[in-house]
Formats: sequence, structure tokens, C-alpha cells
Amino acid sequence: MKFSDGISQSGTQNICWINNLRLVAMFAVIVLHTASPLLFKYDSSPIHHWLAADIYNALTRFAVPVFVMITGALLLHREYKLTGFLKKRIGRLIIPFLFWSLVYIAYQWYIEVITFTDSIRTNAHIVYYQLKNGSYYHLWYVYLLFGLYLFIPVLSKFVRNASEKELLYFLLIWFVAMIVSEPYLTIFNTAIDLHNFTGYIGYLVLGYYLAYKKFSIRGQLFISVALFVSFAGIITAGTYYLQLRSKGLLTLFYEPIGPFVLVLSSAAFLTAKNSSFKLNPIINKTIQNASKYTLGIYLSHALVLNGFELMDIDYHILPPVLSIPLIAIACFLVSWLLIFTLSKLPLIKYVVG
Repeated sequence: MKFSDGISQSGTQNICWINNLRLVAMFAVIVLHTASPLLFKYDSSPIHHWLAADIYNALTRFAVPVFVMITGALLLHREYKLTGFLKKRIGRLIIPFLFWSLVYIAYQWYIEVITFTDSIRTNAHIVYYQLKNGSYYHLWYVYLLFGLYLFIPVLSKFVRNASEKELLYFLLIWFVAMIVSEPYLTIFNTAIDLHNFTGYIGYLVLGYYLAYKKFSIRGQLFISVALFVSFAGIITAGTYYLQLRSKGLLTLFYEPIGPFVLVLSSAAFLTAKNSSFKLNPIINKTIQNASKYTLGIYLSHALVLNGFELMDIDYHILPPVLSIPLIAIACFLVSWLLIFTLSKLPLIKYVVG
């Protein structure tokens, strides 16, 4: 019996929890990027300020893995024609990606990080280099998506026809490959090449599995919340310990392809799946509206945060434990308003995401 035969994948499946989780993950990304500048001031900030950034970073490290898990949950259970899938998915991504990449290139020119010359050839090379390698720090996720989309038409055939045992085997090898690549566990690594089971591809399969697997465990919500809180604490304390020991910022506990963030992300995913509370219709409609613009919010939020920084709106305005979430909320709202406004303009609406 195939695993997919025993799960609900109907077109009428309620995916409100996935939309809600996508929005939470988007806000978590903004919190993470708001807190990160302070995190790198480990040698010059008061320890209680630095710890606030450490805590917020730990709490939000699930964001990108959960984005990938959502992609797996929504896309891997379908059958695709190869050219049709690539044209639809990559086609929808490439135009907003190019638009915002050029925006960030222009921004870096404005703040004099990039210097253009009188040579068209030199300038074209600069732009090409930026597009090739990423014109801003957060755009790496878009490159990741491009790569994952290339795998999905093939990977979906595997997961739709795999037994549960085969899916768990895939996830187990992925986990083993992840563990033996950890800095303190490389002594267990061997000449066996497991690199084909590494990277974010495992999160695609994990998202599919956790979304559609019907667990018969009592207190699932309590367990997932407890795991999330526990591992957020472990990531916070572990990073603090490494900082004290090395007098530098070591990201072992923050690594997205690592066991700590893996458990944190799975717990966040299952918490959303097992949460059954009903929202006010107005709030629910607002969430669904914002969820439509998640890509645009992601692409634009770094520009908004930089705008805040140019206006001296950063973690210094209040104690960081307050300023970080408040700035993140403001950034989210401004980014949402920006994308919503641009989406109503002719022609521009096709490029904003």
C-alpha cells in the first residue's frame, strides 16, 4: 500500500493552517533580519542586549526551512508535466526576482557599495556578477527555490509512489548525512558519499510527510509546542555558550541544515498543523490577503529595513527586547502596504511578486 493512498490530498483539503504558517514564517524572517545586526555586535554590546538578539534569532530560525516544507506539502503530492511545471513555477519567479535584484543593485549604487563607471562593458559585468551571485543578502532564498523547482517534478513521482517506509528511509539517510557533517561529529564521517541526501531537498520531503501523515498520538499540540520551546532554548543557550568560549559568533546551533533547527522547524510545522482555533472572519480574511503577497513582502522587506536604518530606526531606539519585534512589525506592515500598492498598478503588478 502506497503511503499516499492513506492520506488526504483532495483539492478541497483545508490549507488555512498552511497559509497562516507561511505568514508567521514571513514575519519570523523579518524578526531574524532585524535582530541579526545586533547579533554580530557580540564584542561591543551589553550582554543583555546581545542575548535579546540571540533569543529572537533562535525563535525564528525555523522560517526558511518551514518555507521549504510548505513548498513540499503543497507541490509534491501532484503530478506534473515537466515543461508545464517549470514554465509556470520558474516563470512566475524569474520576473519578480530580476526586478528586485535590479532594485537592490540600484540601492547599493545609491549607498556607494557599488560604483559604476563610464564603461558600458564594465557596468554590464558588474550587473551580471550581482545577478549571478545575488545582489542582496536575503535573495539567496530565491536561488534556492530555483534549484528546488528543478527537482520537484522528479521528486514528486518518488513521494507519490513511495511507501511510508521508503519515505522514512529517505529522511533517515538525510538526517544521518546531516549529522556526520556537523563540526563535532565529522569523526563519524566515512568515504561513503552521502552528499546527494544533503541540503534543503530533505525539507521538501519532510514537509510532505508531516503535512499528510495522520499521527495517532495524544497531546500532539502540547508535544510540538514543548519541542519548539525546548529547542529554541537549546539553540539560544548553545550559541551563548559558544560565544563565551570562543569570544566570537559561532553559528553551529543556528545552521538550517542541522539537527537543532530541524527539530525546531518540524515542531513549528506540527504546531500549526495541530492548531484548530478559529479566527475572526475579518482577521482570517486579512491573513489570507497578506498571504497572497508573501513573496513580494520577502523580496522587499530588506529594502524597508534599510530605509529604517537610514532614518536611524534600529534596535537602539528602545531596549532591544522591545525594539526588535516593534521594528519587525513596522517593517512587515510597510512591506505589505508597498507590495499591495504596487500590485494595483498596471504593468508593475507583474513584477513585484
